Amino acid sequence: MEVRFIPIYVCLMKLTDQGIREIKNAPKRIQEAIKTLEAMGGKLIAFYMVMGEYDYVGIAEAPSDEVAATFLLGLGSSGHVRTTTLKALTMEQIAAIVERLP
Repeated sequence: MEVRFIPIYVCLMKLTDQGIREIKNAPKRIQEAIKTLEAMGGKLIAFYMVMGEYDYVGIAEAPSDEVAATFLLGLGSSGHVRTTTLKALTMEQIAAIVERLP
């Protein structure tokens, strides 16, 4: 029997010029984005402001790649952040993949 996993995404975000100009509104925008993700069937696992090349890192579940892409396009269209997204695999998924190797 194949085990089905909920897709997990790691999103690296950089503030745009507009995003940094309006940084005082960031907590409100983040809460609104979380509500949007949840309305689409997703769930935020973790969210961090980070120092270095990126400004934020978010880890989330979404029911499908299509839902994740729709959410991320909406997030980017706000003009406050640009995203780079990675689809993540759990240890269990890695084991299942490796098990299928010839």
